[in-house]
Amino acid sequence: MLTIFIRRKASSFFLLLVCFISHGALAQKTAVKPGVNRLDLAGIWQFEVDSLDRGVNDKWFARKLSDQIRLPGSMTTNFKGNDIDVHTPWTGSIVDSSWYNNPSYARYRVNGNIKVPFWLQPVKYYKGPAWYQKEIEIPAGWKGSDINLFIERSHWETSVWVDDKFAGMANSLAAPDVFELGQFLSPGKHRLTVRIDNQVGDIDPGENSHSITDHTQGNWNGMVGKIFIEKRSKLCFADVQVFPDIDRKQITVKIQLKNTARTSLLPHILASVSDNAGHALSSKTQTVHIDTANQRISITYPMGLKPHLWDEFNPNLYKLKLQLQGDGKVLDSKEISFGMRKFSSRGTQFAINGRLTFLRGTLDCAAFPLTGYPPTDVQSWTDIFRKCKSYGLNHIRFHSWCPPEAAFTAADQVGLYLQIECSSWANQGATIGDGKPIDQFIYDESNRIVSAYGNHPSFCMLLYGNEPAGDQMKKYLTGFVKYWKPRDNRRLYTTGAGWPIIDESNYNSTPDPRIQLWGAGLKSVINAESPKTNFDWRNVIAKWQHPTVSHEIGQWCVYPDFSEISKYTGILKAKNFEIFRDQLKENGLADYASDFLNASGNLQVLCYKADIEAALRTPGFGGFQLLGLYDFPGQGTALVGVLNAFWHEKGYVSQKEYSRFCNAVVPLARFPKMVYYNDETLRVPMEIAQFGPAPIKDPQIKWSVSSVDGKVWYRGAFKKSIIPNGNNIFLGDINQPLAGITSPQRMIVSLSVNNYTNSWDIFVYPREHVKPKENILVTSVLDDKAIALLKNGGKVLWTLKQHTLNKDMGGDIAIGFSTIFWNTAWTHSQPPTTMGILCDPKHPALANFPTQSFSNWQWWDAMSHSSAMELDKIKPGLKPIVRVIDDWVTARSLGLIFECNVGKGKLIVSSVDLSADIQSRPEAKQLTSSLLTYMGSNDFKPAENVELQKLQAITGGE
Repeated sequence: MLTIFIRRKASSFFLLLVCFISHGALAQKTAVKPGVNRLDLAGIWQFEVDSLDRGVNDKWFARKLSDQIRLPGSMTTNFKGNDIDVHTPWTGSIVDSSWYNNPSYARYRVNGNIKVPFWLQPVKYYKGPAWYQKEIEIPAGWKGSDINLFIERSHWETSVWVDDKFAGMANSLAAPDVFELGQFLSPGKHRLTVRIDNQVGDIDPGENSHSITDHTQGNWNGMVGKIFIEKRSKLCFADVQVFPDIDRKQITVKIQLKNTARTSLLPHILASVSDNAGHALSSKTQTVHIDTANQRISITYPMGLKPHLWDEFNPNLYKLKLQLQGDGKVLDSKEISFGMRKFSSRGTQFAINGRLTFLRGTLDCAAFPLTGYPPTDVQSWTDIFRKCKSYGLNHIRFHSWCPPEAAFTAADQVGLYLQIECSSWANQGATIGDGKPIDQFIYDESNRIVSAYGNHPSFCMLLYGNEPAGDQMKKYLTGFVKYWKPRDNRRLYTTGAGWPIIDESNYNSTPDPRIQLWGAGLKSVINAESPKTNFDWRNVIAKWQHPTVSHEIGQWCVYPDFSEISKYTGILKAKNFEIFRDQLKENGLADYASDFLNASGNLQVLCYKADIEAALRTPGFGGFQLLGLYDFPGQGTALVGVLNAFWHEKGYVSQKEYSRFCNAVVPLARFPKMVYYNDETLRVPMEIAQFGPAPIKDPQIKWSVSSVDGKVWYRGAFKKSIIPNGNNIFLGDINQPLAGITSPQRMIVSLSVNNYTNSWDIFVYPREHVKPKENILVTSVLDDKAIALLKNGGKVLWTLKQHTLNKDMGGDIAIGFSTIFWNTAWTHSQPPTTMGILCDPKHPALANFPTQSFSNWQWWDAMSHSSAMELDKIKPGLKPIVRVIDDWVTARSLGLIFECNVGKGKLIVSSVDLSADIQSRPEAKQLTSSLLTYMGSNDFKPAENVELQKLQAITGGE
C-alpha cells in the first residue's frame, strides 16, 4: 500500500510518497464510515411532452409538470409518444421508400395496421424535447458541499434547471452527463427539472449513426442507468487514469484533483493495488511534484516481478484503491479496475503483450429489441460477450456508438478487445471536417469517452466513427489521429471505419480484403470464380505498412425466422417479419418457411466460412470485423447473423461448429478446387493459423478423407515439433489419388491439430458415366422435334441455354451462388437476389448427384449457368425437383429443375444450362447423368400435367 502526502508550500506543491508494507493500514485509517452521500433518483418523475418546443420560453421548469413517467427508462418504455403512422418523422435513411406509395403495402399504411418493413417498429414514437421533473430534498449535512447530478446515459441533449435557475447543458451520446449543482442546492426541498431533446440539431453525427438511428436502438428520449445526486468534497478526485507499462512492470497513475476549498488543508492520498485474489502489492518511496494550475499528480506504482497480464485467454485484473484524506477525514475515494496489457502492432499485425494476435471480430450495432436502448448492467453484457467468445471471436467493434460502462467491465472480465467509435457516421447527408459543429463534437466526445472508460484494458482501439464523407474529411481525421497518439498510448488509433487510410494511423480499416465487395454483385470472388480455398489477400494489403483490419466482411443473409416474432415482447416489434410472412403465405409457400431458413442458413454459414478462412490464410493480416454474428434489424432488414437480434441461435449452426473455422487456432487447407474426377489426385497444402496463448509443442497433426457415412477412405499425419504463433504456417501436403472412389460422393476432408479440427466438403465424380438404357432426347430448345416426341409418349430433358429464359418468367431475376449480400432494399437489388437452392436429397432424380437440401460447392456451377423460373407462372403450385429460395420481400416460387407430363410424354425442364462447355464442367455432367438415369428408371412418374403453351412461354415460344 502506498501513502502520498500532499502539502501546500507557497505557490508550489510537492508530494512525499511513503510506503506501508502492512495491508491492514488502510483499513484501520478508514474505519469511520461516512454518512449518506448519494440520493438515488430512480422512480416516478413528473413528465411532459413539449412537441411545440415552448417549454423554455414558457418556463416549464418553474411549474409542476402534468404527467408522470418512470426512470430509468425512455418515453417508449413508458408508452409515451405518438402512434406510428405514415407521417412518423423517423431518424434514418430509408433507401427503399416504396412502402409509402406501393399498392402492395397499402394495407400496412392503414391506421390500426401500420407495419413498416425497413426496421423494427416501436410501440410509440416521439422526436423533440420532453421534460422530466422531480422534487428532491437536500440533507442538512450537505450544507456547503459540492453536489453533482449524475445521469449515466441520456438521449441526448440534456439541460438542467434547479428551481428556476439554469444549471447547464450536456450533449454526450457516449459518456455520463455530470452537472455541478452545489451553488443551487441548499439544504431543503428543491425542484429538479431536466429537458431532453432527441432531435438532430446543429450537431449532426449522421442520421444513420447507431448512436441515434431508428435502424437499430432507436432514437429514444429518456434517461437510463444510474441517476443520482451525490455529495462531493470540495477537494476530490476529478479524474484518475491508470497507464500500465508491462515492460517496466509498473503503472503510472495520473490524477487530476478538483479543489474548490478555500481552507489550507494538508491532505494525503492512500493508494493500494490488489490482484484478482485480493492480494496486495508492494510499493516504493518516491517524491512527485504536481502542477499547481491543473492540480495534477503522477504516481508510479511497481507491480512486482511477475505481474499477471491481461489478454483474451487470461483476463487478469487488478484493483487500484485511492483515498484522499485530510483533517482525519476521508475526503474522497476512488476504486479502479485495470489490467496489465499492451495492445500494439508488430509490423502489419497486432500484438497483445508482445505476442502476435489476430482480431476475429463482429460488430455491435446497438440493437436492443426489448428496450430500444443499451443495457447498463454487467450481466447483460457478459451474456453477449460470452456468446461471442463461444463462436471463436475475440473482438467487438462498436459501430458508430459507444456502450455504457457495464460493457467495458464485462469485456474486461470475459477478455475481449473493443474498438470504440465516437458516436458518428457522418455520411449520407452529413459530413466531417467541413467546419461544422460535429467537428468539435468528435474531439469533445472522444475526450469524454477516454476519461470515462480509458482505464478498461478491453478498450484497445479508438476512431472517429463509420465511413466518413466530406471534402476535408481526410485532413480532419489525420489531425484526429495525430491528436490522440501522443496523448494516450493505451490503445491504437485510426481515422474511420472503412476509410481513409493514412500513414499516421496505427492500423488500417478497409473493405478491400473480403470475398464480396459492396456493389460487386456477381463479379465477386465467391460468385464469379469457381470454388477454391487457395487464395488470400496478401496482394491487397502489400501496399500498407500498418496492420489491416477488413471492414464489415460477410453481410450474408438468411431467411427470416418467423418463430422469432413472438420473442419481441418489449417496445420494438417485428412488424417487418409479419409483412414478409404474409407475402410468403399469399404465395402459397408458408409451409416452406422453416426449410427456407435452414437451407439459406447453411449457405450463409458456407459463405462466412469462406470469408473468415480467406482472412486467416493471409500472411501478415491484422484481422476481420464481421457484419455480423447477429442480425442487423434495420436498413431494410439485414438478416446477416447466425444469431438473431437477441443473440440467440437460429438452429442451423452451433457455436461448436462455427468455432471450428473461427477461433484462436484454426487448421486450414488450400484447395485448388472443390470438385474432382476420381482419376485425379487430391493435392492440397495444409496449414494453420495459430494465435493461441503460446506455441504448440509436439502437436498431433492428422488428416483424413471420409464419406458422409463416416467411413474413412484415406488418412495421414504430419510431423512438426512446434507451431509458433502466427498464420500461413505450413503443416504438409495431402497427395492422395482418388481412384478408389468409384461412385459419386460428397467427401469430407478433415485436418486436426490436437483438439482443433476443421473440415471441408469436396465432391468426387466418376470420369465416365453409364448411359441410360432408353433413348431420351436432350435438347436446349423445345422445338418441333421435342414436341412431337412428347406427343408420342417420349421423354425429353429440356435444358435451357443461359439467358434464354423469358424475363416475364423469371429471366430478370439476378441469380448467383451466394446468398443475398446485406439485403435487396439497401443495395438496390444488388445480385444475387436469391438465397441458394432447396431440394429433397432423397429425390431419385438426384440419386447420382450427391447433395444436401441446401447449396454446397457442387451447386456453384449450376447457379452460375442458370436462371430462376417463376413456377406459378407455369402452373400455380408447381413443385420443383430443385427450388431456388427467393428474396423474402418478393417470396416467389422459383425453380431450377421440375418434371411434368406433357400429353403422353414426360418432360424434365432444367433452367440450368447443361449443354454449354459441358466437358469442362464436371458438376454439369454429373447432374445430367443423374437426371437421365432417373428418367430411364421406373421412378420417373411426374405428378403434374403442364400445358404445352405454358411451357413454350418459358422462353417466349422459341
